[in-house]
Amino acid sequence: MQFIDEARIHLKAGDGGNGASSFRREKFIPRGGPDGGDGGRGGSIVFECVKDLNTLIDYRFQQNFIAKSGVKGHGANRSGVSGPDMILKVPVGTEIICEETGQVLADLMNHGERIVIAKGGRGGLGNANFKSSTNRAPTYAQKGEPGEQMWAVLKLKLLSDAGLLGMPNAGKSTFLAATTRAKPKIADYPFTTLKPQLGVVYVDEYEFVLADIPGLIKGASDGRGLGDRFLKHVERCGVLLHLIDASSENVVENYSTIREELAGYSPELLEKSEVIALNKTDLLEAAEVKEKVAELKAYLKKQGKKSPKVFTISGATTKGVTEVLRTLYNEIAKYREQQNEQEQQ
Repeated sequence: MQFIDEARIHLKAGDGGNGASSFRREKFIPRGGPDGGDGGRGGSIVFECVKDLNTLIDYRFQQNFIAKSGVKGHGANRSGVSGPDMILKVPVGTEIICEETGQVLADLMNHGERIVIAKGGRGGLGNANFKSSTNRAPTYAQKGEPGEQMWAVLKLKLLSDAGLLGMPNAGKSTFLAATTRAKPKIADYPFTTLKPQLGVVYVDEYEFVLADIPGLIKGASDGRGLGDRFLKHVERCGVLLHLIDASSENVVENYSTIREELAGYSPELLEKSEVIALNKTDLLEAAEVKEKVAELKAYLKKQGKKSPKVFTISGATTKGVTEVLRTLYNEIAKYREQQNEQEQQ
């Protein structure tokens, strides 16, 4: 299934039914009085969060969603039937944003969670409601209110335990393929991955979900390259695994570029636990790998990190990968524990 993580749709709630203007007409009752019933309420548009979906592809081919209107009122004080609500199902992790104002209307995170985004119009009152001591035969009946409508943007943020970061061609897809059953496209050129990939990692007796975030470049937080379209997925990753191409000329610059883009998008991303690994070490001599590790550690110490750890791995040969996965899981376990403590407070 194609992964669709953003969609623009138009929502129109149902209009309320008009109230009826009617008078009781029965044999031997010449002046029965007003008996117009109320109109029914229009159907609302409700979003429901479900765990069985993992993409917004259903909203790629249908753009307009219109709920049914309420039925008008009738004589004999009969009210019109209300329009049924339209239930739109979305995956866990979906944000609903009003296009006109940019306001986040909902951030659906829990299975079964529901929220009304566009309310149906209220039904109009029938003329029976306007009878009074001074007006025994009112002919006025209210019209139903129009339902709310808007253009909305749906954005899906991947929910994963760990996010895989790095410059284009850092070997993220190869790493994901080597550690999970995911089948990402792999090639020796930048921007091979054009959409996020998810995979389940098994290490020892544990498992966790790893998301491959497409390659970022300098200026990504401002929309360059693949832009900030994929940075949003980092927000819901518990831990970050930062892969750096050991064969690149300047590993420090590669590392700092990604960190700057994270800060540009949201400074809070810099607070996430991070595991750093030099990838593609099978392409270099041992002495050269050692030198680049020293360069990176020196830079990390200047940034205030005490005793920084830099792993050396090869996604192609899987050398050093298991140690990285174990460290990654330990950080994820700490993150899960913190989340549980926050929920209990």
